[in-house]
Amino acid sequence: MNEDIIVAIATSRLEAAISLIRLSGKGSIEFVQQFFTGKIINKESHTITYGYIQDQGKKVDEVLVNIYRGKKTFTGEEMVEINCHGGIFITQKVLNVCLKYGARLAQRGEFSKRAFLNGRIDLSQAEAISDLISAKNDYASELALKGIQGNISHFIEDLREDLIQIITQIEVNIDYPEYEDVEELTAQKLLPRSEQLQAKMDKIIDASKNVHLLKDGISTVIIGRPNVGKSSLLNALLQEDKAIVTDIAGTTRDIVEGSIRLDNIVLNMIDTAGIRETNDVVESIGVNKSKELIKRADLVLLVIDGSKPLTKEDEELLELSKDTTRIIVLNKEDQGTNNDLDGITISAKQNHIQPLIDKMKEMFALGKITSGTEDILANARQIQLLEKAKQSLQIAIDAMHQSIPTDLIVEDLYDSWENLKEILGEQAKEDLLDELFKRFCIGK
Repeated sequence: MNEDIIVAIATSRLEAAISLIRLSGKGSIEFVQQFFTGKIINKESHTITYGYIQDQGKKVDEVLVNIYRGKKTFTGEEMVEINCHGGIFITQKVLNVCLKYGARLAQRGEFSKRAFLNGRIDLSQAEAISDLISAKNDYASELALKGIQGNISHFIEDLREDLIQIITQIEVNIDYPEYEDVEELTAQKLLPRSEQLQAKMDKIIDASKNVHLLKDGISTVIIGRPNVGKSSLLNALLQEDKAIVTDIAGTTRDIVEGSIRLDNIVLNMIDTAGIRETNDVVESIGVNKSKELIKRADLVLLVIDGSKPLTKEDEELLELSKDTTRIIVLNKEDQGTNNDLDGITISAKQNHIQPLIDKMKEMFALGKITSGTEDILANARQIQLLEKAKQSLQIAIDAMHQSIPTDLIVEDLYDSWENLKEILGEQAKEDLLDELFKRFCIGK
C-alpha cells in the first residue's frame, strides 16, 4: 500500500540549532545511503551514525542519521531521521536532496496515517497525537498523552466486551435452542446488563461533552446594561487596558476579546456592548451581537451595578440569561450596596475581583467538569459515534421492555457494536481518514 518513500521537515521552519528531516517507507535506509557518507546499510536499528549529506560528491551539511528497522517504528515501516543544522536555508537544501533522489514530500499527518494503516496505533491514538501538539494547558496535554497510551482504546474495548457478551447470549439461544443446558433467554433477563451498559455510555458522553471547556477554554461572555463596569471587569481580569473605560454609556459598541488562565482553566473572555434600547445604528448592531453571544457562551458573567437599585434593563437581562450557566456579578462594591440580589460582590475599578475568580475556579474544577470519570472521549467525532451506539442500544432496551423476541433485538445491538468499532477506526472510510489526517502538522 505504501511502497513510496515520504519525507518532511519534522521540526519548526525557524532558525534553530538542529532541524530534523524524517523519511519513512520500504527501503528508506538504502535510499538515504545514496547521498550519506556514513555507513548505515548494515547498522542495527535505533542507532546513530555521523557523516555528511552530499549531492553529486559535494558536501551539503554535516549531520547525524538515526535509522529504525522493522515494524516497531512509529509508522510501522522502515524509517530514517536526519539531524542537520537548523538554518532555514540549509534544512531546505537537505530536504531538496532527498526529493531530488526520489522521495515524495509527505502530506499533512501522513506519518501518523501510515502508523494507523500499518496497525501501530488506532484512530483514537492518532487523534491524540494531534491533540498533544495543540494542547493549551496541563489537562489537555495529560488527556492527549493518555489517548496516545491507549486509554480510549481500553475503555471502548471494555464497552465492546460488555456488548458482545449480551449479543453472544442471544446468538447461543437462537442457534442452539435444542440444547437442554442452554438456559432459555428472555428479553427481561437481558435488561439489567443492557441498562448497566447504557449507564456507562451516558457517563462517558456527559463527561466528554464538557471536556472541551478544559481543552479549548471556556467561552465567557460579560454582559450588562451600559456603564455597569463590564469593560473595567475585563481589564481587571486581563490585567491590561484592553477595553475603553469612560463614564459615557454605550462606549463599547462592538466585541472586545482576550484570554486569561486561572490555574489550569483558560477563559476566553468577551466583553459585549451594553444591552439597552438604542436608536444608534452602530450601537444597535453591537447589542444584537451581544444577545447572540449569550446563547453560545459556556459561561455568562452578568454585571450589575450593586450600588444602585435594579433597573428594568437589569431585570430584562436576568430573564434573558436565566437558562445559561451564569454568575451574577455585583460590581461597584466601593460605592456601597443598594440591592439584595444574590451574587458575587466585587469592585472592578479597585481590582477587587478575587471572589469572582474563586467562584469560577470552583464552578469549573476538574471533578465537576468530568463527573469524576477518567473515561473521556477526545473530540466530537468520537462522542457522536458513542451517542449513536447508545441510541441503538436504547432501541434494543425499549424492545426488551416490550418483551419483543430476542432474535429481533440483536440487530440493534450489532448496530451499536459497529459504532463502537468506528471510534477506533476499525472500519473507517478513506475519505474520513483523509479529512482527519490533513489537520495534522506536516512531518507528523
